[in-house]
Amino acid sequence: MSKPDDKEPAVTEDSQQERGGDRTEGDETVAEPSIEEIEETPPRRRIDPIRLITVMVLIVCIALFGWHLYSDRFTPTTDQARIEGFIVPVVPQVSGYLVDISVDLHDRVHAGQVLAQIDREPFELAVRSARAALANAGQQVGAQTAGIEAAAGKVGISLARLERSQRYYDRVQRVFERNPGALSQADRDNADASLAQAESNLVSSEAQLERAKVQLGSTGADNPMIETAAAALATAEFNLSQTTVIAWADGAIDSLALDVGHFAQAGQPIMSFVSDKGLWIAAHLRENSLSYIEPGLPVDLVLDVAPGRIFPATVRSVGVGVSTGGSSNRGELPVVEGAQGWLRDPQRFPVILTVDGEEASRLLRIGGQATVVIYTGDHPLLNRLARFRIWLESWLSYVR
Repeated sequence: MSKPDDKEPAVTEDSQQERGGDRTEGDETVAEPSIEEIEETPPRRRIDPIRLITVMVLIVCIALFGWHLYSDRFTPTTDQARIEGFIVPVVPQVSGYLVDISVDLHDRVHAGQVLAQIDREPFELAVRSARAALANAGQQVGAQTAGIEAAAGKVGISLARLERSQRYYDRVQRVFERNPGALSQADRDNADASLAQAESNLVSSEAQLERAKVQLGSTGADNPMIETAAAALATAEFNLSQTTVIAWADGAIDSLALDVGHFAQAGQPIMSFVSDKGLWIAAHLRENSLSYIEPGLPVDLVLDVAPGRIFPATVRSVGVGVSTGGSSNRGELPVVEGAQGWLRDPQRFPVILTVDGEEASRLLRIGGQATVVIYTGDHPLLNRLARFRIWLESWLSYVR
């Protein structure tokens, strides 16, 4: 029998961990680290989720801020865009009662189409009166022509009498020179008086002829009386033609609020005409977005009337001035009001856009709103982001 002191000491779990020995799990032997190894191994650091989210949000904000700065210069966009065009008041040039209105409110009309008819009868009477006046002027010119002929005849008679008086005076003078006692002083005085009277009659006849010519003026159509009467007739016929109010271009009728029997005053509008020609879009862009905008640049356009669709357009011109609201001696300038906030909004200037294509042109209505983005050059990333943004705006227009 062996002694108790010769027995091997029992190996406890604590002593085994201190030594870092192996332990057996089932049929496998697992090596366990010692206390020294555990103390030397640094603990694994846990990532703080709040700090991670904060960093990500900060990165996104910086990226968005940078995109805003660059996109404002190279792909400026605005939703402050209005469709504008020519609105022309329909103003009659003559006064009279309306006997017919051939259009209704918001009707589409074509060039040359009759819009309204003013009573023609007073103007037809004026034309007849003017024609009679022209005929009367012709008769008066004819009478004055006859008067000229009569005055010319009197001049001829006066010339004949002057020649006869001159010959009588010459004979008296020759007789008196040859034989002074053959004629009395009275005969000589009669010869002198007869010659003086003949000369006076000739001067008077010539003056009457000249006066008649001046009164008659030019002959034929150049005669002042004929020209005056002809001008009066032309005016009367023009006024008659203006009793029919017609459309001078293709467009639509607006602001029509009267009916047959209304007395139309010359110079006072009776309706408004919205022309189809020359419609444009005025996009009000911030002043610090105009650096690279010039005529001819391509534009993407979203119309509120056509949600979900994008139309092409082109920059036509850039505004050179706007009204600041103060008193000025200058002419009228566009008034553009910027949004007010805690940070001063830059002044906005109108950029005029021309819509490309017939399809978009048919959708334009004066006063309608639009959203636009302008591409100032070849900027692949910014242009793609701008196209995505305008695409998103086109679908958001459904819920505006």
